[in-house]
Amino acid sequence: MSIFDYFRKADINAGIKEYRQTKGAILLDVRTAEEYRSGHIPSAHNFPVENVKDIARLIPKKDTPVYLYCQSGRRAVRARDKMKSMGYTNVQAIGGIENYKGKTV
Repeated sequence: MSIFDYFRKADINAGIKEYRQTKGAILLDVRTAEEYRSGHIPSAHNFPVENVKDIARLIPKKDTPVYLYCQSGRRAVRARDKMKSMGYTNVQAIGGIENYKGKTV
């Protein structure tokens, strides 16, 4: 990884495509419940970043592929870093829904 990787913005559309192609993957929207209700990506579970410490209730297996998004991507990175510190090994922050080109529900 180079220094420029820190400045590259995640591509949520590519991340959603990868999520859909990954068997057993989970998509997490780490925004607030209110933000989630205002529109989210189909099949996403809402798990606000503030509650990530309790993620084992939803995802007990630490090698489960997990794809995280929020509004802009910053909270997804925070959630990813927290999950990795908890031992989760297959977690990706894929960006923000503000750049998503697909349908929302």
